[in-house]
Amino acid sequence: MSARTTTGKGAESGLAWAPLERPVFRALWIAQFVSNIGTWMQTVGAQWLLLGHGATMVTLVQTASSLPIVLLALPSGVLADRFDRRGLLVVAQVAMFAVSAVLTVLAFADALSAVPLLVLTFLLGCGTALMGPSWQAIQPELVEREQLGQASALGAVNMNLARAVGPALGGVVVAAAGAGWVFGFNALSFLGIATVLVLWHRPKTAVPAGQQERLLTALHAGRRYVWNAPGVRRVLLRTALFIPGAAALWSLLPLIAADSLGMGSGGYGLLLGAVGAGAVGGAFALPWLRQHLGINGILAAGAVMFAVVLLVLATVHIVWIAVLALLPAGVAWIGVLSTLNAAIQTRLPGWVRARGLAVYLLVFQGGQAVAAPVWGALVQWLGLTTALLVGTVVMLLSALTLYRWKLYSMEGIDPSLSDHWPTPPLVFEPGLADGPVLVSVVYHVAPDDCAAFIDAMDRVAHSRRRTGALTWGLFQDGNEAGRFIENYLVGSWAEHLAQHHNRLTTTDRGFEDRVRALLLPGVEPEVTHAFDATVGPVVPRTETPSV
Repeated sequence: MSARTTTGKGAESGLAWAPLERPVFRALWIAQFVSNIGTWMQTVGAQWLLLGHGATMVTLVQTASSLPIVLLALPSGVLADRFDRRGLLVVAQVAMFAVSAVLTVLAFADALSAVPLLVLTFLLGCGTALMGPSWQAIQPELVEREQLGQASALGAVNMNLARAVGPALGGVVVAAAGAGWVFGFNALSFLGIATVLVLWHRPKTAVPAGQQERLLTALHAGRRYVWNAPGVRRVLLRTALFIPGAAALWSLLPLIAADSLGMGSGGYGLLLGAVGAGAVGGAFALPWLRQHLGINGILAAGAVMFAVVLLVLATVHIVWIAVLALLPAGVAWIGVLSTLNAAIQTRLPGWVRARGLAVYLLVFQGGQAVAAPVWGALVQWLGLTTALLVGTVVMLLSALTLYRWKLYSMEGIDPSLSDHWPTPPLVFEPGLADGPVLVSVVYHVAPDDCAAFIDAMDRVAHSRRRTGALTWGLFQDGNEAGRFIENYLVGSWAEHLAQHHNRLTTTDRGFEDRVRALLLPGVEPEVTHAFDATVGPVVPRTETPSV
């Protein structure tokens, strides 16, 4: 995706709802919508029950929901890349149903004090953390790659439609019948997603790549990939710069409703519904915004819009003005989140997709978990108005950072698998655990092309590290002009075979092709594989391998 899309408005609008034509995606989208309504109803009930315990305790609901992502996102991503993602999602839904059922029973028994409420909310967050990477990673199995952006936007529409309905409904139910009923509805909502997942006949060919990796090895591989993927790191940076300021709105909105506007639980639901309604409207405006603002323009406009909304909420205490001000907050929220989510989804290859998305969720939810109690403490120290003004400044600073740290263009990025390396012609058969493996590649370059070659190898270095290299180096032969030696160390033979067959992408191949274009005509790179000689003697093959 470039900074400005070249797709026409009509074409993009026509594709906006295309993923819903897929039966499984549509069924899961509907089930998720019902579950999201239940989640927002429960949030209203939980925060309203804690209003009498102080600002910090109210904001801890957000922390209890988000903190499990910080603790469990990476292990959940590894599990989603190693095991059946559908099975993990079913387990998560059943577990969250059980926790919500306990919450419901305690609420009806009038035995739900602040501590049990936060603990059970935390456990629900653990279920969300378990399902998050798997849910994101199955999207390419449900829609075509070119529809991932639309699928991401529909996911945001789903959440914000629920935000438009759930809080208002939850506020009415809490005021009329008590919090137990909203907790009960949320418990039942998890069964809908579980039913659709059980009925989904997932193709056996969709078993996650990397299933044979050990837990710690897979965790390290995911960390290594993200660290050596500049485009992914930039998405994470933009997320980290946006979320803390935006969290001021979500964590302080109950206090705005009760203290600043003098509203009850129904009024709080109305405010959340206004944000949701704005987000739904923003979903229809996204094609136009992408065409006229580009991805970085949407991020800048979203941060500025959030800043203006926080400023209005800090200085104006009239209900109808607050409701109107929250509509553009919804537009900004869906615009920024859809842009960031689509950017990271389209950059991650299949073998590490869940782990990369787990890191994204870690930054996204972790930012909210850390920021929420900070905003609550700031309210108790300086007051609600000052806290909202501080949030305004934070959002404006986030917009200003786009001059320095923009999202990279997606032009030329293709994460599809490219199995283009030939099988190494070894004289012995190594075991999968044998290693480390030293891979050496000798290149012959014309003297005038040496500078361009070294520059092109920088991208190859990132590719090697992303896909398994522990160390990497490029050396120039002191005895022969234009002769370069690339050395990189891989932890095991299994890791190197994964590089050959499961991890390289079309983008990686493009980097290698640029290097090859600079080599002397007719002189192919010379590749050798060396094993640790101190481990034990090697056993030669009985036959000479064919190249």
